[in-house]
Amino acid sequence: MKRTLDLRTGRPVWMEHRAPRVPVQNLVRDIRCDVLVVGMGVSGAMLAEALSAAGFGVVVIDRRGPVLGSTVASTALVQHELDVPLTHLSRSIGRPQAEQAWRRSRLAVANLSARIDELAIDCAKVARPSLLLAGNVLGPGELRVEAEARRAAGLDAEYLTAGALRDRFGLERRGAIRSSGNVALDPRKLTAGLLLRVIERGARCYAPVEAAGIEHTRDEVTVATAAGPVIRAVHLVLATGYELVDLVPRTKHKVVSTWVIATRPQSHLWPEQALIWEASDPYLYLRTTHDGRIICGGEDEDFSNEEARDALIAEKSATLSKKLAALLPAIDARPELAWTGAFGTTTTGLPLIGTLPGHPRVHAVMGYGGNGITFSRIGAELVRSELGGATDADSELFAFRS
Repeated sequence: MKRTLDLRTGRPVWMEHRAPRVPVQNLVRDIRCDVLVVGMGVSGAMLAEALSAAGFGVVVIDRRGPVLGSTVASTALVQHELDVPLTHLSRSIGRPQAEQAWRRSRLAVANLSARIDELAIDCAKVARPSLLLAGNVLGPGELRVEAEARRAAGLDAEYLTAGALRDRFGLERRGAIRSSGNVALDPRKLTAGLLLRVIERGARCYAPVEAAGIEHTRDEVTVATAAGPVIRAVHLVLATGYELVDLVPRTKHKVVSTWVIATRPQSHLWPEQALIWEASDPYLYLRTTHDGRIICGGEDEDFSNEEARDALIAEKSATLSKKLAALLPAIDARPELAWTGAFGTTTTGLPLIGTLPGHPRVHAVMGYGGNGITFSRIGAELVRSELGGATDADSELFAFRS
């Protein structure tokens, strides 16, 4: 029914910090609920929080347990800027749609940040600007055009020449775009905090529970579990990340591998501790943690198998360390932690969110791309509206196509 993967290997930096324990129950009998959410990663947690806050009776299951999948491997650069530049996306899906996707992404980051504050979740959230550095995908001239396109769409974007970038940030690149309105956080603590709020509202979390089969009628969805008990729900929401349920279309997206390092804590960091990423292929991205580590990732490759991916950790770590040292010569770029994991992409760079074609009571959130946490928030907003009988104006932007 579902493709299972070893989602990550190594020790992600978030395991160095304590996160709240999320209590779960054993599923020992058949149960019913309004909404069954499959997945206890960041997507599932956001969905469960939004739906339980809206008054739905929610059950959440996971075949591993809370926050044990790919969420822990996330670098949690929570940006509104999409992987696909606005100018490129405009050529792909049309300018009005591209601009609206970018604006919705910006709104999602703002909404997520405000919700974290409202729920008083301690996840080391901090506001950060971002720097998109010139590279082999967008050179200085193309970056300038990109910045102009973003401003025309009502988005914050400041083009920096090589001299301005050097003077303000001490970085040697041919140009950059500086944007505001992004955040950095600890994804493990965020996910645990959301699930705890869900449980406080009376939602039930069961693990380990593996969904083994799905049947649906006009009125309900029945999910058989591997251990035997059956869960009946009015709606089913799949938030299984890169482990796809058979019902989810397998076109327009793929799973790749990514690698990440984290340095030791250090005090000599760059101005504003901006989230940095390159307009390059392969690309580089980096951020700081609340205790002064530098997280640096990239070097993505098509996924073949877990063994091949894991065998490259040492080589990829050395490459990332070398690139980090070249960009920031004054810091200690030696890896203290390293990990690798699955990472999803789509043909447009946009997530896939909504009701599955031919399955009116089954919904899925595939927040694939570098904006996974941002996309999870969009997914929570869209699914909450849909299940509440409202129509989200942006639902067609991210919908599954039959």
